[in-house]
Amino acid sequence: MTSAGALLNKRRFLPLFVTQLLGAFNDNLYKNAMVLFVVYSVYNDETAETWFSAVATAVFILPFFLLSALAGQLADTRDKAGIIRIVKLCEIFIMLAGGTGLYLAWAGIAVHSFAIPLMMVALFAMGIHSTFFGPIKYAILPQHLREGEVLAGTGLVEAGTYIAILLGTILAGWIPVEVAGIAVVITAIIGYLTGRQVPPAPPMTDQRKLDYNFIRASITLIRATMKVRRVFLAIVAISFFWTIGAVLFIQFPPLAKNVLTASKEVASLFLVVFSIGVAIGSVAINALLKGKVSARYSPISVIVMGGFVVAFYVVCNLWVPDTGGSLFNVSEFVVLPLAIPLLLSLLGIAVSGGMFVVPLYAFLTTTVHKSEAARTIAANNIVNSGAMVIGSLIAIGLSLAGLAVVNQLLLSAAMCLVAAYLGWLLDKASDMPHAEHEMDV
Repeated sequence: MTSAGALLNKRRFLPLFVTQLLGAFNDNLYKNAMVLFVVYSVYNDETAETWFSAVATAVFILPFFLLSALAGQLADTRDKAGIIRIVKLCEIFIMLAGGTGLYLAWAGIAVHSFAIPLMMVALFAMGIHSTFFGPIKYAILPQHLREGEVLAGTGLVEAGTYIAILLGTILAGWIPVEVAGIAVVITAIIGYLTGRQVPPAPPMTDQRKLDYNFIRASITLIRATMKVRRVFLAIVAISFFWTIGAVLFIQFPPLAKNVLTASKEVASLFLVVFSIGVAIGSVAINALLKGKVSARYSPISVIVMGGFVVAFYVVCNLWVPDTGGSLFNVSEFVVLPLAIPLLLSLLGIAVSGGMFVVPLYAFLTTTVHKSEAARTIAANNIVNSGAMVIGSLIAIGLSLAGLAVVNQLLLSAAMCLVAAYLGWLLDKASDMPHAEHEMDV
């Protein structure tokens, strides 16, 4: 077993880790700055706010559904470090457009006709950026790390991702939106420079002709990947987890504003607590499993997660909103009687969620041959993004149907039971003898 911290002084891991951290930071600084500004400064209706938050989520993850098959083909048949350099260069231009949209929205210039559409286009482009970077950040680990380091590396990448989400979310809630527009461009430039330091990761298979028909390529990839039972179960379980996470993230801003009568800084605090919790869970599960790739703790972890979702729902229902028309700031919010139980239940959701999902990602990269790891992650991203889009549409539909946002939390709790069953099946399947499978793609 290799401790996660021991990998941070190695060039075969550190530049990738930092580049991934900066990318996740930028995604969340930009997306949350945009959503919080629009929810708190443009709209004044719970349905419209939930709708916008859900649409923004769907716009960001749609490229994963459309382009992951192509991204997986590229990552497995081209030098992964070379792709990182190209993707991070593109991020600079994407954030120039997104930063311009944030500035125009702040200045009140063509907010609905140009600024918001421009921000959405940039968000979609950042989704494309993350689609092509996503398979690499996990698939490169078995190539650069030793066998006993893969779980530690996976946990560290996952923890680093959520620390980055934490930092980006904090800034999005606290700095002026026009400053956020500048910060995302600077971060993209730094990310490009660190990405250039990632060691070469040449393809471990012969270069093949790329299939640009994303529908055919996606179907072919998913069929080939799903033939491996352990991979199939891991992907479906991860998809349920991220659908739960997507619904929760969609609900946080309108829930904070309309149910808890709290400011955008408090909404940002919710996302911060969630991110800290997943980071803690990601590191803790590596210590519990001692480096072994296993789904042993996944079923109980996600059941506990569902219990904390129910607790969060109960506290929200007991919450006494401010009736004076004002919103609680952070200092006012944290001293309220139910604030600590609310935040602890949210932290519990995140810690148990991190413990559930990290081993599943390790399954994806260790079950198949190293030359197929990127396409396996890409297949996972396709299924995940499809499930998350469905979750976003469900959130929109429930809001349009008049179901209060707080009551939608129970949907997330119920889905945890399905995820637990899938985790149990995966644990049973992992006890059986298995062989590495070649994918005919």
